[in-house]
Amino acid sequence: MKTKEKDPEKLALLYERFRDVCLVEKEVWTEIYMPRDIKQGVAVRTNIQDLYEVLIEDPAVESALDAGIPRGKQALDAVIHEHRDQISFLKKT
Repeated sequence: MKTKEKDPEKLALLYERFRDVCLVEKEVWTEIYMPRDIKQGVAVRTNIQDLYEVLIEDPAVESALDAGIPRGKQALDAVIHEHRDQISFLKKT
């Protein structure tokens, strides 16, 4: 079963995690792991993690993300921010 993440605080952290994984791996990832424990808006390091499927609704958005990766953190942040409504995170349970 999958549930769409809607909590604004958790979404902000998921967008950051998605950006970081894409930058490290040099490609758009469709699954990311997120530490389960979050305190004061910061993910706390833990062995217990949740798996999220990244759903990108438009292939053009994925292309824009791909183009932003080689340009670095700020460029990729801008692309993610611009297309937030078309990038969803589905928690796998």
